[in-house]
Amino acid sequence: MYILTAAEMREADRRTVELGIPDPVLMENAGQRVVEFLEERFGPLSAHRIVVLCGKGNNGGDGLVVARQLHTRFQPRSLDVVLAADPPANIATLRACGCPVASELTPVMRAATLVVDALLGTGLNGPPREPFAELIDLINSGFPLAKVVAVDLPSGMASDEPVTPWRHVRADATVTFTSPQPAHFLEPNASACGEVRVSPIGTPPELLRTRLAVITPDLIRPLFAPRAVTAHKGDFGHVLVIGGAPGKTGAAGMAGIAALRAGAGLVSVAASSHAGFAPELMTEPLGHFQTANKTVLAVGPGLGSNAPWLAQLVQDAEQPVVLDADALNLLAGKKLPKGKRLILTPHPGEMSRLAARLTAEIQRDRTGVAREFASSHDLMLVLKGRNTLVALPDGMVFVNPTGGPAMATGGSGDILTGLIAGLAAQFPDDLTHAVLAAVWLHGRSGDLAAAELGEKPVIATDLLRFLPAAIGQLR
Repeated sequence: MYILTAAEMREADRRTVELGIPDPVLMENAGQRVVEFLEERFGPLSAHRIVVLCGKGNNGGDGLVVARQLHTRFQPRSLDVVLAADPPANIATLRACGCPVASELTPVMRAATLVVDALLGTGLNGPPREPFAELIDLINSGFPLAKVVAVDLPSGMASDEPVTPWRHVRADATVTFTSPQPAHFLEPNASACGEVRVSPIGTPPELLRTRLAVITPDLIRPLFAPRAVTAHKGDFGHVLVIGGAPGKTGAAGMAGIAALRAGAGLVSVAASSHAGFAPELMTEPLGHFQTANKTVLAVGPGLGSNAPWLAQLVQDAEQPVVLDADALNLLAGKKLPKGKRLILTPHPGEMSRLAARLTAEIQRDRTGVAREFASSHDLMLVLKGRNTLVALPDGMVFVNPTGGPAMATGGSGDILTGLIAGLAAQFPDDLTHAVLAAVWLHGRSGDLAAAELGEKPVIATDLLRFLPAAIGQLR
């Protein structure tokens, strides 16, 4: 699923109209998708008091379609339509069906249980003006009983910028059309979008290809097809995890178990001590490991600050190398070899050291930083955090929709390293989908763990406990 900027979306709409699907049909389809979502999430709609706030242009027009369908199909307990600007062209069809229309909010409307925000769409390029600014504040604070559903984008939010410096609606859910836009998945705006539903309205998929996309189950599902009945462990690769300095051996052990849980046939761990390691893991001394006959190297979990051999290992490696944690810090400021199959997995602080840029600067333009670094260094970059990014050497960037604050716990990054290595060992000729699958499963396992355990009790190894269920959802 590709992510389009506002300009790219307008161009896709224009070309769709040229292909014979007129604007009124697209608008009707958009309104119907919103109503379908409302009924699915909040039905029966006949029990609700609903307020639909409409601006001008296509966003307001979508809102009028929503109001008309709610009035004619569901007959809510109450339905009020508030026009905040000159009415869109389709106002006549709404009035013809007898739906009430007002020009301002009244105190009785504050008892609404559902609010549909169709004030401002994706064309905003500056702070909202009155009366929209006041209405945005009222939506956020004036409906104590209501859930807020935004049409296309919460009003006042810039669709393309990673940071909106002005006020905008905080929605419980957002229904957007054809393709998501950056604000739907990139923080800090994404949190204000709530649940995001992307609904098709008739735009041909071939018009939607860009350099930014969302990791979806359909994209990675083929990696989890049933194995051949004649399969054996040698078919699924051998991972070598290198790390586990004194006091940090657990990090290497967790990465090793994660690689096994991801499906690797064999996993060896080179660490300073192997006490307490799972019996399924093979072991090697940290200072005398062998990389020959290994399918993937995973270097960094608990490695410590003393690894003088690291740069040469990366230079000489013929297999894919996953670099994480201490390995990233040790390589910061050093020239990374090109032409290697390197997979770097930094968090923002580590990315700051790798790119020699402030962490705040990284966070202001995560997509741009990840894309530039991956392209200029000819490697894959997994920039961790809310909506983890996977940047490819060709400039393509994928956004991960899974995961949440429950995963903010020590060791979760080691689990991700192991998952990436374990899947890469099985699919060394398709590293892109292996990494995308690992990132998606890592976050989804965290979601499932949080749903059962709550956010605070989740620890890193819980992700492995819920990994089978996450994989099961792909099957």
